Amino acid sequence: MRLLEVSDLTVSFPTPDGLVQAVRGLSFGLDAGQTLGIVGESGSGKSVSTQTIAGLTRGARVTGTALFDGEDLLAMDAHRLRGILGGQIAMIFQDPLSSLHPYYRIGWQIVEMIREHTPCSRREATGRAIELLGLVGIPEPEQRIRDYPHQFSGGMRQRVMIAMALALHPRLLVADEPTTALDVTVQAQILELMQDLQRRFGIAIILITHDLGVVAGMADEVLVMYAGRAMEHSPRRDLYYRPHHPYTVGLLDSLPEGGDPGERLRPIPGQPPSMIDPPSGCPFHPRCGFAMDRCAVEAPPLRPVPGAVGTHGSACWLPLSLLGRDGVADRRAQYAAAHRSAQVVR
Repeated sequence: MRLLEVSDLTVSFPTPDGLVQAVRGLSFGLDAGQTLGIVGESGSGKSVSTQTIAGLTRGARVTGTALFDGEDLLAMDAHRLRGILGGQIAMIFQDPLSSLHPYYRIGWQIVEMIREHTPCSRREATGRAIELLGLVGIPEPEQRIRDYPHQFSGGMRQRVMIAMALALHPRLLVADEPTTALDVTVQAQILELMQDLQRRFGIAIILITHDLGVVAGMADEVLVMYAGRAMEHSPRRDLYYRPHHPYTVGLLDSLPEGGDPGERLRPIPGQPPSMIDPPSGCPFHPRCGFAMDRCAVEAPPLRPVPGAVGTHGSACWLPLSLLGRDGVADRRAQYAAAHRSAQVVR
């Protein structure tokens, strides 16, 4: 049995302008000790999907199931869900300064969180807090535990959030854009820290990001989302070397490459759709250079890609035999050929 199994998750928000369809029929799974990267542009539904699983989208209309160790998180009462979120599922958000209370010292916040979920004395909880700060690389934790959040740098505050997340030995860590606000060097340190802690404690990780480069060296599997749907789901290596969906290829093409410093970036043309009135058929077809008539009226399912190692699915009507193998130029040539023979679909 998988640690987490999400099936047909749908999340929508009533607004004065209409119903925002944030997540539409999303399914994915995660094993203990595994890392799943969820990537996509802003507004693709990455954060909403995981926040809904954690019960953080009050007022939303939610359907589907999210089985954690066999129990449906979406059907639990508030008391039971709070116990699981405190002890077995932990979350790290993008901006640690908004998650840490500016009025209280760092140590007080960690200690109160530990004592809320664990029967222990304040002395015991303080010792645990000092141990955790040292574990995540905070120097002189015995002194820094008395500091306030504003006395820490952005990278140090994110380390504090990781320490708080690990305080109760969770089985699943959800990291929502944990390195976006950090410079490249600190970003690499935080990701390396997360990997090291995962190896030590066997924690499963969901890493949410808009940057495929962030998950390149960390994720076991990658889920690409667009307009609330899964576009492609694949083992990491297949996604980078044998991508199929044009949106995935567009994200890969958008990554800056080494070499000529004057080379221009290649952004995906157009804008993500409004989720109050998403396009019919494949949601990416208005921005896709390879769209067929079928794409505008019929949403493709996530179809298995032949020859993949592990599970590789793509929600695209292009022939599944057309996969990039030798870099961006080769992928573009293959997709152009597929577009010319668009009516012959596997």
